Amino acid sequence: MQGYSKGFLYFVCAVSAMGGLLFGYDWVVIGGAKPFYELYFGISEWPLMQGVAMTTALIGCLVGAMVAGAAADKYGRKPLLMTSAVLFTVSAIATGLFNDFTLFNIARFVGGVGIGVASALAPMYIAEMSPAEIRGRMVSLNQMTIVLGILGAQIVNMLLAKDTTIAENQTWNVAWGWRWMFWAETVPAALFLVMSFFIPESPVYKKFKVQSSKLNSNKQDAGLKVLMESKYSKVLMLGLVIAVFQQWCGTNVIFNYAQEIFVGAGFDVDGMFINIVITGIANVVFTFVALYTIEKWGRRTLMLIGAGGLGLIYFTLGTCYFMGTTGILMVVLVVAAISVYAMTLGPVTWTLLAEIFPHRIRGIAMATCTFALWVGCCTLTFSFPSMNAALGSSGTFWIYSGICICAFMFLFRHCPETKGKSLEDLEKELVNK
Repeated sequence: MQGYSKGFLYFVCAVSAMGGLLFGYDWVVIGGAKPFYELYFGISEWPLMQGVAMTTALIGCLVGAMVAGAAADKYGRKPLLMTSAVLFTVSAIATGLFNDFTLFNIARFVGGVGIGVASALAPMYIAEMSPAEIRGRMVSLNQMTIVLGILGAQIVNMLLAKDTTIAENQTWNVAWGWRWMFWAETVPAALFLVMSFFIPESPVYKKFKVQSSKLNSNKQDAGLKVLMESKYSKVLMLGLVIAVFQQWCGTNVIFNYAQEIFVGAGFDVDGMFINIVITGIANVVFTFVALYTIEKWGRRTLMLIGAGGLGLIYFTLGTCYFMGTTGILMVVLVVAAISVYAMTLGPVTWTLLAEIFPHRIRGIAMATCTFALWVGCCTLTFSFPSMNAALGSSGTFWIYSGICICAFMFLFRHCPETKGKSLEDLEKELVNK
């Protein structure tokens, strides 16, 4: 925005994007802590409680996303980002501190609320702060910090977990190792909290509130009733489809169920872990690529490349599973899928969601679409084991391929190009026709 130097703008957007880093870390760190806290709490043979521990943060995400929009429209973007920083910090400390399983899950839920708030607010805040010519790149910083958070958690888990073949080490892992995995999140969470005091309120939000005050009308406040007005129906449907498709394209199951996927491709445990690291590196590298292509190639082009590319890769991957193919070809296909997702659907979805909605409904619309995205994440994660058991890896990836092809056709017809356009011009183009 005018009035801010480029250096300060980068600082502000980087601070806001730290919510993404904490999201990425929190999403992956529990996987490394899982074998140890399950033994500590005595749930290693209790699948239901294992599921509870893995999903409480995700439920918190749904709650956080649901309340973020209305709260941001009422109180502003900055206070909500600061609130998410507080929730991250409290959760990081409490999760490792509690000795009671119920309190452990409450702490995880609190962190999930922080993720839900940050995931809804950070892209929107960055979009409102950034000039049109670099807005896509700046919003993509949010996705970049997510993948860096994932990589950070993988590194922390690897460094903290001691060799489980030695009895003393296993005892330390169960008593303390998993706690330090969560406590390590306190460092970036506290940094996010401190730095959030130094960012300004969104100038777009302040301008809108001034206009609303001059009109002296509370009717300007956007709620679900306003969001459901017919003039917003097309842009809302576009946002919901984009949000859910980012999850239901299927790529995230590679991270959540890497063991099943690589073992099914013929790899042993050691090979599985090596391949997980390879996919993590590809995720980071191609997210960097997205920072440079999103302003050159445009949002629409990248979304179509993502949908079409993943449709083709998943069809090939499913065929290879069907034919019993194993070895390096399977790794290449999986890495290709991660790479395509990382430079297209991963970052571009957040950019489009932050751009397509008009000022009046941006907060509630962004929160609604983020809520839908987390529902998509829940249903994807929950359905994969059953689909994989019933249809096999081949049938499962063929279904994901079909979803991607259907999304390609929808996006080809309905997805606009937002590159280089101001938020005001996009509002006129997409809503005020």
